[in-house]
Amino acid sequence: MEVGIEIFRIVLPIIFVGAISLFVILRLKGKQKRGTLGKQDTTAAQSLLDSLIPLGMVFGTALGLVLSMFFPFSLATGITFGAGLGLLGGYFAYEFYSKQEEPNIH
Repeated sequence: MEVGIEIFRIVLPIIFVGAISLFVILRLKGKQKRGTLGKQDTTAAQSLLDSLIPLGMVFGTALGLVLSMFFPFSLATGITFGAGLGLLGGYFAYEFYSKQEEPNIH
């Protein structure tokens, strides 16, 4: 019985982050097929838009690393959950920022 619980504790972060990854990938694939991926006018704004998902993963991983030092879960679990939640947060930031119109200052 304890072996089953231990295996579940090991596999849970992989299942959780895998589900988040599938959600994000399938949503972005659908947006690409429809031609509705986010576009910004300037190259700086487009670079920021394209970097939001990887930046979310980096910040999520760092947060998971820090939290694993203070809470009773392993470093690997903290990094895994942090990267998954960062991916999800980066995707939502991408969605929000791609819907905003860039102000035209002329």
